[in-house]
Amino acid sequence: MAHTPYPQSYYAASANAVPARPELVGDVETDVCVVGAGYTGLSTALFLLENGFKVTILEAAKVGFGASGRNGGQIVNSYSRDIDVIERSVGPKQAQLLGQMAFEGGRIIRERIATYNIQCDLKDGGVFAAITNKQMGHLESQKKLWERYGHTQLELLDSTRIREVVNTENYIGGMLDMSGGHIHPLNLALGEAAAVESLGGTIYEQSPATRIERGANPVVHTPQGRVKAKFVVVAGNAYLGNLIPELAAKSMPCGTQVITTEPLSDDVAKSLLPQDYCVEDCNYLLDYYRLSGDKRLIFGGGVVYGARDPANIEAIIRPKLVKTFPQLKDVKIDYAWTGNFLLTLSRLPQVGRLGDNIYYSQGCSGHGVTYTHLAGKILAESLRGQAERFDAFAGLPHYPFPGGQLMRVPFTAMGAWYYSLRDKLGF
Repeated sequence: MAHTPYPQSYYAASANAVPARPELVGDVETDVCVVGAGYTGLSTALFLLENGFKVTILEAAKVGFGASGRNGGQIVNSYSRDIDVIERSVGPKQAQLLGQMAFEGGRIIRERIATYNIQCDLKDGGVFAAITNKQMGHLESQKKLWERYGHTQLELLDSTRIREVVNTENYIGGMLDMSGGHIHPLNLALGEAAAVESLGGTIYEQSPATRIERGANPVVHTPQGRVKAKFVVVAGNAYLGNLIPELAAKSMPCGTQVITTEPLSDDVAKSLLPQDYCVEDCNYLLDYYRLSGDKRLIFGGGVVYGARDPANIEAIIRPKLVKTFPQLKDVKIDYAWTGNFLLTLSRLPQVGRLGDNIYYSQGCSGHGVTYTHLAGKILAESLRGQAERFDAFAGLPHYPFPGGQLMRVPFTAMGAWYYSLRDKLGF
């Protein structure tokens, strides 16, 4: 079978050393077969292994090949739609549960890093940067909302304070979340995979799930083998393809682009982001950036609906970087790549069960780093018979894209154009 390598990203070039992992050949039996070795799959596997389950992970390419190993590396709390939206669309009990869980993913990441000694350049502190007065008003409301759910590590930044943490004239203010932060995302995934194996879990790479035979004991087929399991957890997200047709109709892969500069001098790096916080702006189609462990600026933004790879990523993102930091107009870009995340119409994650024994979580809609770690915990809880938190997510309403799969790209792109116009006009 053709070997799928990592994309040529900065993360792949600076990844920690890992063992070679085999392709599945032949038949194996396990308690739980997890499809996908990204954050959702790895987090689920770790929680299950810690509770005595036998776990086998099937990965189509390599650990962290998808969004988990390509994202902006930012630990951002809550969901892609905030708790106030959830409060309006579900009952108070469900909203209360989901609100309490909105800050758990970041805690789980830090626990994993500490427990398993994962080397992934963890830094504390994330900034939401406001470009307009309306965005600043939204951050003031968001702070009150989050504090209502017990999340208190927040500070509003006025026009003077924002300049102290981000050296650009783009922003009028912002909000600092000290429980946010940033990591080397691929090294986090690789460290979690090593933790899975240290607890007796097995990971097969280059072993895509081609078919799931449903029934009392589901069987997951790969090109060279089969896994017979009591339960299956489907954690492929934007890289799942059509393995589960009923999930494909309610979600759409979208591409986001990231560039990484050459290493900057200590003085230049410190002049851009003096406290080494990560930053995202408050636009609908947002820009996000941070410094890497070796003082490069990692800058991402833009969305390509339907997940085509754009021809020239640097041409899309570099102007955004230079607009934010004009002093970097001559900086060399060493890496540029794209990766897919999975968008749902509601922008809330889809969690559920097919029959009695096939579980899934997907559709983080750009908020995946923290949510996926929480998802692993609630999926593992549900398999152990504690379904209250799982049910709170499973009860969220989800809809297929209007016009089906054929129309979802133009429909969503039209919506994005509208919001992009709103961002530009400051509505």
